[in-house]
This record gives sequence, structure tokens and C-alpha cells, in this order.
Amino acid sequence: MKSILTQLRADLDSMANAAAKSSAERFFKEAIQTRGIKTPLVRKLSAQYKKEMKQLPKKEVFQLCEELWQSGYLEESFVACDWAYSQKKKFEPADFKTFERWVKKYVSNWASCDTLCNHTVGEFLMMYPEFLPELKRWAVSKNRWVKRAAAVSLIVPARKGLWMEEMLEIATIQLEDQDDMVQKGYGWMLKSASESDLNPVFKFVMQHKTKMPRTALRYAIEKMPADKKAKAMAR
Repeated sequence: MKSILTQLRADLDSMANAAAKSSAERFFKEAIQTRGIKTPLVRKLSAQYKKEMKQLPKKEVFQLCEELWQSGYLEESFVACDWAYSQKKKFEPADFKTFERWVKKYVSNWASCDTLCNHTVGEFLMMYPEFLPELKRWAVSKNRWVKRAAAVSLIVPARKGLWMEEMLEIATIQLEDQDDMVQKGYGWMLKSASESDLNPVFKFVMQHKTKMPRTALRYAIEKMPADKKAKAMAR
């Protein structure tokens, strides 16, 4: 397994771009470690390695993911997320602890948070919805990325029209949170939910718009018809 990571990292190092690295570091508000490789190129490289890993048991794939997370590099976190998601047909309830540990221990920026939670955690929850209540615990974490994860893990289910009640609970818990990363997270969740079922989201926004931070509000109503946007934005 070590040889896979050694070769992967050598390939990533060969793709490093100093100018893109500086640009990415300016783009993120928080400090990040990056080689400056564009995301589509990282995904393409990750896919090449997945072909070599088809015969590996899930446990070994997750061990590789753990080592990738430990590096702290943005690109390696993307590969870890991709490889973990590739095991989705093998997900089992015990995997929740692994995903939760990754969110709590390694996620340190919105890009890694969203990549892990949109796909891997979201897929897991659709397979095992009995874990949905755990998100309410995440929603009040002292860790900003765990709080964001509570909402962005529901983006894909929201688009599928699932779990409106649970999403509105998360939004209510985080309604007045002052962290813009949390506001954008639950606002994005509401926006996604509105695309499949507009009325309950619009009703929620109208009920809470005086308390909802404008950042969250703007995200939530982005896909709504113009007349509803105007009503939501009116003081």
C-alpha cells in the first residue's frame, strides 16, 4: 500500500504549480497546504489510481485515505474523498465513526469539508438514515467545519427531495450562527432543498428572515423565483 501513496505523491509533486499555489493560498481565508494543482487534474489522477485499487478490501482503502488526510495537503484530501466514495457499495454502519473522525480531525477548509460531506457522508446517510440525528450533534459543535458538515452532508439528499424536516431542524439550530462558513453551509442546504420543494423552504425563510444573517438568506433564496426573492429580501 505504501508504494501506491509513494507513487501518487511523486505524481502530485510533478504536477505542482507555484503560481497556482500562491493563487489558491490567497483564495482561502484560512491557511492551507497545497501544491497548486487544479482540481480536475487531481480527479483525473485519482481515477487512474482507483483502477489499480479495485481488488483492495475497503479496510485497506480507508487506511490509505487516512494517510492521505494526515498529510494536510488539499490535493491529497480530495484524493482521499474520491477513494472513500469509491467504496460506497461497501459502506456499513460502523463507517460513520471513520467519517466523523475525518471531519473532526482533518478537515480544515471548506473545500475538503464539502468534498467529503457532499458525496461520501451524504451517500452514507442515504444508505443508513438512522444516523441523521447525529447531524444535530454536529450542528452545535465548537468546530466550525463540523458545524458546516452538518448542513452540507445533506446537499445531495436535499436535491433528491429527502428529509425536509431534518434539514429545517439543522437550519433552525444554526439560524443565528455568526460564522460565515456555517451560514453559507446551511444556506446552501436550504437552496438545494428549495429546488425540489420550494414552499416549505420559502415559508421557513419568511418566518425567520429577520434573524437569519443576510449571507445565509441570500444563499437560501438564490434559486427562488424573482417575486419570492423580493419578498424574502424586503425588510
